[in-house]
Amino acid sequence: MTGTVTDAPHEADRRRPPGRRGRAWGLLGCGITLAVPAALLVVRLTGLDTGTPLAVPMALFPVSTVLGALVLGVMAAVPALRSRWAVAAVAALVVAHVTLLAPRFMSDHRRVPAESVELRVATVNADGGAADARALVELVRTERIDVLAVEQMPSGGVDALDKAGLGALMPHQELHPEYDSSVYSRHPLSHAGTTQVDTAWPQTTAEVAVGGHRVRFVAVHTYYPLGDAKRWTRDMAALTSLARRSGPDTVFLGDFNASLDHTPMRELLAAGLTDTHAELGRGWAPTWPVGHALVPPLIQLDHVLHGSGLVGVSVGERTVPGTDHRAVVAVLALPPAKGGAG
Repeated sequence: MTGTVTDAPHEADRRRPPGRRGRAWGLLGCGITLAVPAALLVVRLTGLDTGTPLAVPMALFPVSTVLGALVLGVMAAVPALRSRWAVAAVAALVVAHVTLLAPRFMSDHRRVPAESVELRVATVNADGGAADARALVELVRTERIDVLAVEQMPSGGVDALDKAGLGALMPHQELHPEYDSSVYSRHPLSHAGTTQVDTAWPQTTAEVAVGGHRVRFVAVHTYYPLGDAKRWTRDMAALTSLARRSGPDTVFLGDFNASLDHTPMRELLAAGLTDTHAELGRGWAPTWPVGHALVPPLIQLDHVLHGSGLVGVSVGERTVPGTDHRAVVAVLALPPAKGGAG
């Protein structure tokens, strides 16, 4: 009898329903998966990505929201994983994410006066000159681009664009391949040169007179947070300072190496700029990486930001062969100026 009594608990363990073990493993898997959106929510709310390596995973905040929603769906659909408190906690996490993301998916619906002048702009990171020059020139032609900002375009790439015919379409140019960015324009440029702010390299800038306005363009390419998060943060802070000193007729466009969920980017927008994608309700338009068979574009690093003197009319992304970034094309409206161009 002693042996029978001693062996009874072990026999009971062996007879324990396998569903319980499956439920435990399932809940553990859900918990591990949810650690990502939960951690990124904390970073998003506290600004811990400023100057730290946390800026790198922060770029995936929208993806983590989708991940959280999928886990919530699985928990609600699978009876073995259904728990009132667990589902409520996950739902609260997803709601918090959605609350932060929702504004950028709602159009501002700003009225554009009928007599406004439209300015068609584009930006593309040429990936060290790897972008197909002919394809880029064709993009400028078909989209009727007025001002083009090109980042990571070395001297060889500048020559390739010239041979492909960009000079005929955009004869006015402020080229600084040594500083990583250049501005091309159909319209004459004035006050052109480079910025004198604390960025890793100078940013190319120029003014265009159109529709009674003088619009200041800044072709942006910041340092990348994976390489040096502190340097990237200083770059963004310098651009924020520049934006505060700029007037309403200002356009910052280029590769910011930042998404709308990064604290430094939100501070830049708070300095008086509007992200055209978010303004038009297209708050998640991934532009990087491109050209990888197994990895689709996941992160929006390329933006067109504008001051209060302009209104976004349309915005979209275009693929240019050769580069790992998608180009961004935007149409901005300039309401009639009260005075002359000056």
